[in-house]
Amino acid sequence: MRGQCRHAATIRDVTLSAPGCEECLKTGSPWVHLRLCRTCGHVGCYDDSLNRHATRHFAATEHPTIEGYDPPEGLGWCYIDEIEIDLPDPTPQRGPIPRFV
Repeated sequence: MRGQCRHAATIRDVTLSAPGCEECLKTGSPWVHLRLCRTCGHVGCYDDSLNRHATRHFAATEHPTIEGYDPPEGLGWCYIDEIEIDLPDPTPQRGPIPRFV
């Protein structure tokens, strides 16, 4: 279900924090899917991944909106409203993604 996100004003064009999950790249852990925070640019692994860094980032920062990013999907999600959202501009992929499961 796609809907209107009450947090659309927080969606920004962002610069990626890393070419893959920032924390997994540091620890050498694999991931399944990537999500990009559309508030600050943090790249984290999604809930199908072992470490769930994207959701942990939301819990720590309360940045509400993310974008599917592997390769760029354009899919948006608002953690607070718990709905899929249409993003104004999907973030372009910046080079190859190092690895994923």
